[in-house]
Amino acid sequence: MKAFGLTRNVPLVAAQAALLIIDVQNYTMEGGGEYAGLDAAVIEERYGYFFREMRGRAVPNMQRLVAACRRAGIEVIYTVIASLTEDGRDLSLDYKISGLFCPKGSRDAQVLDEVAPIGDEIVLTKTSSSVFISTNIHYVLGNLGVKQLIVAGALTDQCVDSAVRDACDLGYLVTLPVDACATQSATRHATSLANNAGYCRQMTTAALLAEIETLR
Repeated sequence: MKAFGLTRNVPLVAAQAALLIIDVQNYTMEGGGEYAGLDAAVIEERYGYFFREMRGRAVPNMQRLVAACRRAGIEVIYTVIASLTEDGRDLSLDYKISGLFCPKGSRDAQVLDEVAPIGDEIVLTKTSSSVFISTNIHYVLGNLGVKQLIVAGALTDQCVDSAVRDACDLGYLVTLPVDACATQSATRHATSLANNAGYCRQMTTAALLAEIETLR
């Protein structure tokens, strides 16, 4: 096949970019509905690594990215796992099987305070792993003139990875800050990054922040 001479390593253009924060909400963090009723020792054994990574690394980096994008005029958009109904009948089959149920408007459906939206920043409720499957995000991004996406959040190897791949297939240039997302083990995180490296531009939060600062 003839090469087209194109590359994913394209610097951000503020007017064409958006930051997408995926599923960083009360439901998926300590004390959220996903862990209701579980003994503290069980939570630590199963999810301790994830919580430490989120609190110690990923969420602080997301905070920096959100602040930098706001300063640079880059749109900040959020997704949260949440049903449209009180009983969850509109959830995807996968979410029903997995037990991922979070009623719209509940505390669990709210974005974590540390990275919460301000003003009229967009929050999309989703009922599938990929935000591109169960929301109108592609239409919304088109209306906003977005062609470049920064994707961060949780889980690296599930909803983040699904968004990266679908965005790539839909024609977006995707940047994944590798230390602004997390999953439930170091192996899962590293494997996911290795697998989706061909779909996106991967870089550290520090390097991405330096790039964003030049846009101001």
